[in-house]
Amino acid sequence: MLRMKWELLLLAIICWQRSHTDIAEPKQSLGHVTVVIVGATGDLARKYLWQGFFQLYADQVGKGHTFSFYGGGLSPDEKATPLLFGILKELACPPELSTERCALVKEQFLHLAQYRQLNTSEDYEKLSQHIRQQVEQEGMVEAGRLFYLSVPAFTYADIAEKINNTCRPAPDAWLRVVLEKPFGHDIGGAQFLAKQLSDKLKEEEMYRIDHYLGKQVVSKVLSFRKENKKLLDPIWNKHHIERIEIVLKETLDAKGRIQFYDQYGVIRDVLQNHLTEVMTLMLMNLPANLSNSAEILQNKLQFLASLQYIDKSNAVIGQYQAYNGEVQEELNKTKDFYSLTPTFAGVVIHVNNAKYDGIPIFMMSGKALDERVAYARVIFKCDTFCVQDSTDIQCKSKQITFYLGHGNLEYPAILVSKNLFKPDLASHDWKEVTENKDVNVLGLPLSDYYIQTPVVLREPYVELISQVLIGRKDSFISTEGLLASWAFWTPLLHSLAHVFPRLYPGGVANSNLLNFQLRGHQVSFSQEAVVNIIKSGTEENFQVMQGKFRSSEMVSAWSQELVERLASDLLMAAEEAIRQDGQFHLALSGGSSPVALLRTLALDLYTFPWSDTHIWQVDERCIPHTESGSNFRSIHNLLFQHIRIPYFNLHPMPVQLNQRLCVEEDGGPKLYQQEIKQFINASSFHYVLLGVGHDGHTASLYQDTKLDSDNERLVTLTESPIKPHQRMSLTFTAINKARRVGVLMMGKGKHELVSQLSRIKGESPKYPITKVQPNNGTLIWYIDYDALLG
Repeated sequence: MLRMKWELLLLAIICWQRSHTDIAEPKQSLGHVTVVIVGATGDLARKYLWQGFFQLYADQVGKGHTFSFYGGGLSPDEKATPLLFGILKELACPPELSTERCALVKEQFLHLAQYRQLNTSEDYEKLSQHIRQQVEQEGMVEAGRLFYLSVPAFTYADIAEKINNTCRPAPDAWLRVVLEKPFGHDIGGAQFLAKQLSDKLKEEEMYRIDHYLGKQVVSKVLSFRKENKKLLDPIWNKHHIERIEIVLKETLDAKGRIQFYDQYGVIRDVLQNHLTEVMTLMLMNLPANLSNSAEILQNKLQFLASLQYIDKSNAVIGQYQAYNGEVQEELNKTKDFYSLTPTFAGVVIHVNNAKYDGIPIFMMSGKALDERVAYARVIFKCDTFCVQDSTDIQCKSKQITFYLGHGNLEYPAILVSKNLFKPDLASHDWKEVTENKDVNVLGLPLSDYYIQTPVVLREPYVELISQVLIGRKDSFISTEGLLASWAFWTPLLHSLAHVFPRLYPGGVANSNLLNFQLRGHQVSFSQEAVVNIIKSGTEENFQVMQGKFRSSEMVSAWSQELVERLASDLLMAAEEAIRQDGQFHLALSGGSSPVALLRTLALDLYTFPWSDTHIWQVDERCIPHTESGSNFRSIHNLLFQHIRIPYFNLHPMPVQLNQRLCVEEDGGPKLYQQEIKQFINASSFHYVLLGVGHDGHTASLYQDTKLDSDNERLVTLTESPIKPHQRMSLTFTAINKARRVGVLMMGKGKHELVSQLSRIKGESPKYPITKVQPNNGTLIWYIDYDALLG
């Protein structure tokens, strides 16, 4: 009772003060808000959260809300209360408050705060009862409850369950629960955590926080693009943008955070969340209404879905040399333990859409680097040829930079080089900077930029906490957005799981050791490492090995080298066929086997003669080509959309005729056979690429497939034991007419099959692949070491 009266008295005093300095505005009572920080004496709460909530309270005094603040944790009250108030007494005054007014506001804030042990369900239930009694006694209306979980992610589900079962407000009040990253370890972990939370909390009640979205520059990316849309639209595309760089460099190491950091590493800690969010805001389609959270979310999801698949060929990783010793010390590991956790990563990303196709997005972050700086910049192509004066403004680099802070500039800003255009301000609370320091920023003197910066600098947590209070969600991570981001990053993380990072000394001593380059779509360090302290095992001792398998040629290597060898062999076969026949006819199978090969052909083999190549299908599912399960759709996504191949050189199987799928009387197989005979001399493909299923089937020819007695039939309808059952496939007659047949088998899952096939002489009805025996052509098996050796 006394606390509430004290708060009301303070409100009256502050409102009186405002009436003598500002124009007073009548404020409607908006109800009582309860704030609960779980993990109230932890590092994050001490550094940022209590300061953020103090700023929120200072901003809201006299505007209709009343507040209570609870710090919660596992420790008993008598132990944690002194710690909490030690934190609160150190809170800094917001710059907009006078000394006298700040003292009054801070005193009241301390009066409204208390610590409560929150361990069991009973603890949460008692807190809820206390809140209800407090509100009822003072005759207040409860507006809502805000829980901030500043605790490890593995505790989220348990705390959410306790809140849901015992500490929800009345139905007419809101509940908002703020969650700190990490939100999972990969796509599987993120889905599991999302399911756990969705059983206890509604989507609109969850606020997954990424403090980068609270940085003032990041929060104004969309506003800047909107305000300058007429100037940006003509140049914000692949015809004008040379590259994009998104960078977060840190001088600090991970010491003291090893227990967390060694589980996650730099990609999970920074790239998957902070830098991905910045990239998304820069390149997503602009929403018609910047206040429409739903539209912003949909545009984000659409952009994330357009990102090209990445794996270890698109990234480099490093680890500062002292890191492993820190791991051994902090995690009590033995001296022979080596952590593979990267503290540095450089990744190049591409976008699959017409607007940004071909633009490389360089994303980089690391610890123990030479400087602390964060920025995202768009570098435009140089369209001016300077005959004499290369120092002229029009001859200099053209760029737009979202500068997040530190580095040479030291303050957050949006910079536009003066040889582009003079931008409009991102919003009314920003200002143009006209007095420039004598420094260079990213290759240009500061005087070569138009610069705008916030009028008042505010901490990210302050910004985001205020957004939680008003229930605005576009600055937070939705479940769909979280899963879309993890779906993009997980393949890279899994492919890097056993890769040894390059060691670097740290700081300025790194020199050019971490420089990386893009060749085609392959990313590599620019220079070979001088010293390789950690030996990476026997893998490097194996390159490409040739031998015999089932009396035919065999090529074996680790998966990446094997795919590169197969791509090279296809290139040579294509060049030979074009020299002899003027065209190259290639038949590709469906399934997972050719995926890595198609990516290599699409993104790294620029000399392939696509204009003289015809692509045929070995088999197809009886579903429309527009559906995701279609083999043709898969080849389109992985290959066709990345290469320049004439449309009339593509030959999809006609599985859909007369608005129905694979009906015998429609004659689809006969039509495809006629097309083969029309285009291909003697119906002999230059190259047929096959995979092999775990049951020994190839193409869509299975153990129970019954082929008619017509030995000249090239195409047939078949039945698969798995859905979709109906298939169209080349026959063994068509396959064995080919001049070259390649069979690709990769992965440990194929080891047992490889062993079985190696013991079989000749044909076996149990394994249809054994019927592949080219009449006058060559059969080559491409088997990686995982499949060969297990």
